[in-house]
Amino acid sequence: MRGPVRLGIIIPSSNTSAEPLSQAIVSSISTKERPITVHFTRISVTQLSLSPGSNSQFTPEALLAAAQLLADAKVQVIGWSGTSGGWLGFENDRNLCNHIEERLGIPMTTSTLGLNKLLACMAKFEKLGLVTPYTEDVNDAIIKNYTALGYPITKERERHLSIADNIQIAAIDEAKLHQMVAAVVDAGADVVTTFCTNWNAAHLVSKWEKEFGVPILDSVATVVWDMCNIIQVDMGTASHWGRMFEQ
Repeated sequence: MRGPVRLGIIIPSSNTSAEPLSQAIVSSISTKERPITVHFTRISVTQLSLSPGSNSQFTPEALLAAAQLLADAKVQVIGWSGTSGGWLGFENDRNLCNHIEERLGIPMTTSTLGLNKLLACMAKFEKLGLVTPYTEDVNDAIIKNYTALGYPITKERERHLSIADNIQIAAIDEAKLHQMVAAVVDAGADVVTTFCTNWNAAHLVSKWEKEFGVPILDSVATVVWDMCNIIQVDMGTASHWGRMFEQ
């Protein structure tokens, strides 16, 4: 795509990582000939668990209302920078995107759907490593869904922190994140996902890939990648954000 590009991203209200990281990635893709701007809105999300109250934060109505605000800015594509589809189910994300596309006429994707596309197109991965901040029940639901997709995750190849309060997640430091990624790689992972858009991790991906020798697919980056992929934006100038941007 040539000419100005506007990306619209929906994020959880308590997320403090996705905006600056997404903006930094997009800035590295934007050029003078094809300027790209990214525009954000939020839905109310504070707790992450399998409780009915937590799951009700991610209703199609809430996400449609947010998407409508982005449509006012005439964005060309919309992304949900959230990983709820990992535990609510991939079909949930697909239905959400289809619903919003039908209502607004704007293509949409999510962090989780972007990740799944990358897993399918990058290589034939057999040992997915999962790094999340989530509680065990949420983590188990994610593992179940990826196993059904053809990417079984053993207990040795997952690490989680049992955090339900989303605002706490962004405070996890680089040393802890490095430790978790290293652990799943040591357990044999041939690809790792840092699965949460409130991880402050996307800027660490290139360093980890060089150190560990496997692709690292971060949830903040996967939605930006897929949004640009959908509208056919060249992402070659963002390769320093990870191997995914070389696809």
